[in-house]
Amino acid sequence: MTGRTKPRPPERAGGHRPPARGWWGRGGGQSKVLDGPVLARGTTVQVCGLWPWVVGAGTPRAGVPLGRHLDTGATVCADPISWFRDARLIANPSLFILGLPGLGKSTVSRRMVVGLAGYGVVPMVLGDTKPDYVDAIRAIEGQVIELGPGRGSLNVLDPGESSGAAALLRDAGHPTEAAQVEADAHSRRRVIVSALIAILRKAPVSAIEESILGQALYVLDARHPGVPVLTDLLQVIRDAPDRVREVAVDRGSRQRYDEITEALEAALLSLVRGGRLGDMFSRPTSEPMRRDRPVVYDISGLPEGEQDQRAAALLACWSNGFATVNVAHTLADVGLEPRRHYLTVMDELWQALRSGPAMVDRTDALTRLNRTIGTGTIFITHTMADLASLATEEDRMKARGFIERAGMVICGGLPAHEMPMLTQVVPMSRREETLLASWATPPGWKSDRDTPPPGMGKFLVKVGGRAGIPLQVELTATEAGIHDTSHRWHEAER
Repeated sequence: MTGRTKPRPPERAGGHRPPARGWWGRGGGQSKVLDGPVLARGTTVQVCGLWPWVVGAGTPRAGVPLGRHLDTGATVCADPISWFRDARLIANPSLFILGLPGLGKSTVSRRMVVGLAGYGVVPMVLGDTKPDYVDAIRAIEGQVIELGPGRGSLNVLDPGESSGAAALLRDAGHPTEAAQVEADAHSRRRVIVSALIAILRKAPVSAIEESILGQALYVLDARHPGVPVLTDLLQVIRDAPDRVREVAVDRGSRQRYDEITEALEAALLSLVRGGRLGDMFSRPTSEPMRRDRPVVYDISGLPEGEQDQRAAALLACWSNGFATVNVAHTLADVGLEPRRHYLTVMDELWQALRSGPAMVDRTDALTRLNRTIGTGTIFITHTMADLASLATEEDRMKARGFIERAGMVICGGLPAHEMPMLTQVVPMSRREETLLASWATPPGWKSDRDTPPPGMGKFLVKVGGRAGIPLQVELTATEAGIHDTSHRWHEAER
């Protein structure tokens, strides 16, 4: 302590040490205010002279630097791939992000996207509705694919790079892997067409209809020399080939076949003729997706009120993205191209899950039909209420499984009434519940645009039953310029 002191009285002698703030009394050196120590971090080589006057922060150093620990000020590093691959802190490379709108969910996700791209991971943002990621992906020289009316289209029957990869695998003497790629492409196309029909009907596709679609796709692939579209699939069903009639169980009656396929034909006709979901899924793909560069599907051009159309676009983007990742992993497994690790971002999960019955199963099928090794996944939604509002208890249980299976969970500000539902899936202490609820508190009545909400950029990183890591995400000046998700409001104020 600083301060000029008089010689200590005799009763203070004898080897007694002064208290932490110095001796109290006239002429003593006690300080009324004790400044906090300067926090520093470095290697043992850099700060060896400071030992033992430093204390370990206790936070992992593996991963993308996200911000500062709210209690210690230490740097917090985290991302699902580094914590799985390098630090071995989680059992699978997946992350679920929860938080109220406007508190920075997309910001923390973008930080991981940009950071992992710097580590050599290929990020794929499979459906950007606002857009939140377009500027960031463009800044790291990635591919921006626009979808929507007057923008671009995504043919859901386009096998993408699967056909070329299968031919390459056969030429290289890998027929088994080629067959696996083709089978995966067939499954994905059947699942996505069934999902689009379910969104249109607000009812699930029947087992017979799904079998008809599957067999019709086999017939279509054998007949069509190029890349088919939904019009071609509709024509196959109308032609009633024997392979399709067999699974339709028409008992040899063409009239019975027409009755069985009438509803299916009507749904496909709606997709082809630009019904409620538009025609962007039935036209040729406007821009093929690459597997060697960061990519974002920009679907912000879709009207915000057209929830079904947005949900369908998200499902189509997810299907195409995971198909591309599967092709890349298969080719790398046999040494035909270099190994790449991918990070897939699935934002606005609630829009897809609420779009119709059995959408949880469709989403689960699309995300599970991929080779998990070498691929990390980020799911993002607002609150547990998004999952609890699904139509059936079965769907609600399955949707909670997305969080339960996640290797790590990051929570932003959440209302207090969310806590009972959240703690059923993610163990939380009472202090952590209070912390999350405090971040959901709106700013004071006299706040201006320079005063952010109390929970802006604050997050709690949870892994299993471990104590959470509270942090404040900090942006660099460069990031702040490309991470403004309210730029249309702010431009008018400049």
